[in-house]
Amino acid sequence: MLTMAVVLSGCVRGGYESTPVEVNTPKGKVTCQLYSPERVQWDEAIAKPDAMSQREADAVCIVRGAEQLKAYRAQGGTK
Repeated sequence: MLTMAVVLSGCVRGGYESTPVEVNTPKGKVTCQLYSPERVQWDEAIAKPDAMSQREADAVCIVRGAEQLKAYRAQGGTK
């Protein structure tokens, strides 16, 4: 049952994915997989510099997603 939930959650996320974006940081480039504006909590790093932890890279992506959410709302988005 748990395996099925994990598999299905992956399918659900796929429908919300954007094209990966690259973010330049002082430690190097982070490639982020962002999701739709209402799914900022899913944003994650899919590539990062060796000098950066996964947690730190994910935080970079969450910030980038939050910036996109702010811009989306400024353009009249509702979520």
